[in-house]
Amino acid sequence: MQRFVGETQAWPEKRPAGERARDFLEIHREFIAEKASIQAARCAQCGVPFCQFHCPLQNNIPDWLKLTADGRLEEAYRAAAATNPMPEICGRICPQDRLCEVACVLEQSKHGAVTIGAVERYLTEAAWSEGWVDAISPRLERAESIGIVGAGPAGLAAAERLRQRGYRVTIYDRHDRAGGLLIYGIPNFKLEKHLVMRRVERLRAGGVSFELNCNVGETISLNEVRSRHDALLIATGVYKAKPLNAPTHRSVVPALEFLIAANRIGLGDEVADFANGRLNAKDRRVVVIGGGDTAMDCVRTAQRQGAESVICLYRRDRTNMPGSQREVVHAEEEGVTFDWLAAPKSVRGGKSPAVKAVRMRLGAPDASGRQTPEEVQDSAYELSSDLVITALGFDPENLSAWGLETTREGTLAVNRRFETSLSGVFAAGDIVRGASLVVWAIKEGRDAADAVHDWMRTQARMAAQ
Repeated sequence: MQRFVGETQAWPEKRPAGERARDFLEIHREFIAEKASIQAARCAQCGVPFCQFHCPLQNNIPDWLKLTADGRLEEAYRAAAATNPMPEICGRICPQDRLCEVACVLEQSKHGAVTIGAVERYLTEAAWSEGWVDAISPRLERAESIGIVGAGPAGLAAAERLRQRGYRVTIYDRHDRAGGLLIYGIPNFKLEKHLVMRRVERLRAGGVSFELNCNVGETISLNEVRSRHDALLIATGVYKAKPLNAPTHRSVVPALEFLIAANRIGLGDEVADFANGRLNAKDRRVVVIGGGDTAMDCVRTAQRQGAESVICLYRRDRTNMPGSQREVVHAEEEGVTFDWLAAPKSVRGGKSPAVKAVRMRLGAPDASGRQTPEEVQDSAYELSSDLVITALGFDPENLSAWGLETTREGTLAVNRRFETSLSGVFAAGDIVRGASLVVWAIKEGRDAADAVHDWMRTQARMAAQ
């Protein structure tokens, strides 16, 4: 261990930008065992593991790095999987540059962080290849039934936790495939879909049931689902696009609509709005409005679809953008242009479609501590655009018909035990905390499953009295 002085930070080989921008395959090649071991051996084995503290799942990162460096890969994988039900997914899509790796003592001391995410991905792929990923096999089968609404990361994580404890678990989801945004929101070049599907199949093989194409609140009422189970966990996520506060044109499309269409095409589905060009960036001048990870997914997807040009319009500067800096670098390498400190004022259609924009400057910090963008007077200009994609974040859909108490932001109100205003109904993930990271959804799904288990035991004790 502690080989950070003699060994520099190294990543798995990245495919050339010109090659990867023409397909939807993942951009990094796999670590080989020797390189993964060397990078793991750079860990300083800090007495206070800041990397672990900055991980929402509190993964035992120094432990499995040391086991990897020692060549004890199966033990390393089991240490990683003990706290994370989807380590290969987090290893690919977690913004490590904002979580564990930015907190690494080596990063802070200018030696370059241990490449934690890449080692995590390597470990789990080795586990699948070697057969170390155990089937779900509860020690005790319980009679109680738990329903989960939403087959995204929070729902899947909760289902695994509850099934391991022997509960009969059924997941309901509006889509025709399980996985939520892991399947339909995140592009293949960041997360290939077979990785999600094998996790889903492992749950099925372990006894978890799925009812797909089942939109709770429309095709079936919440009360009916609730009547089928002893407890219910809502993990639907948030899908409603935040609006662009400017006059728009029908050429403007929400980010998720664009990404879902692209992912469906990659899965072999037919999408009418892709075929007719509405959700297809090929040969079009694309402007994406926003600076988060969803905006990065959109610009990189548009580039791969063969757009004539792709511009990302963001009202703050590069340093103050919410998205991953690594994603910005990938996008720039692939030919995306960034227009920093710029905000849209309107979108014009017709024969000369364009985004009318103005220049911005950063003023005094707001309540969150971020500098507030201010419009620069007489700075208006235009960007020619055939396709405008808004990636401004997501709000909860209207949940009033469910009869559950909500917050001012429209998310579900829960207590510390993830309990909603209805007895036996719990909620976790983005539908509670608002649009956030996949790793937070996984964390809350597991914690909510523990809360459901505790509640079920309390109910059993009360019934026995």
